[in-house]
Amino acid sequence: MATDASPRWDRKVQQRLARGEAAALGEVYDRHALLVHALAHRVLGDEEAAGALTQEVFTRLWEHPESYDPAHGGLRSWVAALAHRLAVARLRRREAAALVGGGEGTSEDLDRRVRRASVAARADYIATSMPAPLRAVLELAYFQRRDYRQAAADLGISEEEARRRLRLGLQLLATAHDSGTRGDGGYGGGPGRYGGELGPYGNGPGGWGRVS
Repeated sequence: MATDASPRWDRKVQQRLARGEAAALGEVYDRHALLVHALAHRVLGDEEAAGALTQEVFTRLWEHPESYDPAHGGLRSWVAALAHRLAVARLRRREAAALVGGGEGTSEDLDRRVRRASVAARADYIATSMPAPLRAVLELAYFQRRDYRQAAADLGISEEEARRRLRLGLQLLATAHDSGTRGDGGYGGGPGRYGGELGPYGNGPGGWGRVS
């Protein structure tokens, strides 16, 4: 499971960024660059483009540290939200330019491609952020084709608990599709709020929120 830094660390590093401490940016980059790059690559499907977008995300944080407010959620969620939004926008521009240049397909096809990429990236984020007990059951079910009884035996838990974890994990993953079909990228909670990480299972996912 990908773990977020503590809220206290997020607050401290935001204050250091606001003071212009380059070392703070390096620490944030070390913690979150792989996540940002993975999300960008999932949407754009291009290593060079993903690298450029990763640099853009951290440049924006460096130049506008005030755009991240720790009171509204974790820094990991914030950089993921920003990466997702920028990547989807870049993909849409790229696909639109190809369409105008004589590429095959229609505007509806473009929307579907962008939506699929957005949903896939969101699902990846949810899968890597969900609590380990939920992810373990899902991995057994989908990659090893185990039913909930077999998963319960493998994990040493009751069948009822295995069913519960599987149901909650699927509910979390379903939010990726819901976000994609809404077309808002999963940024719930209203302007200026981006929510938290996926908390203890049973609480549901935090929204990604909008970022400036």
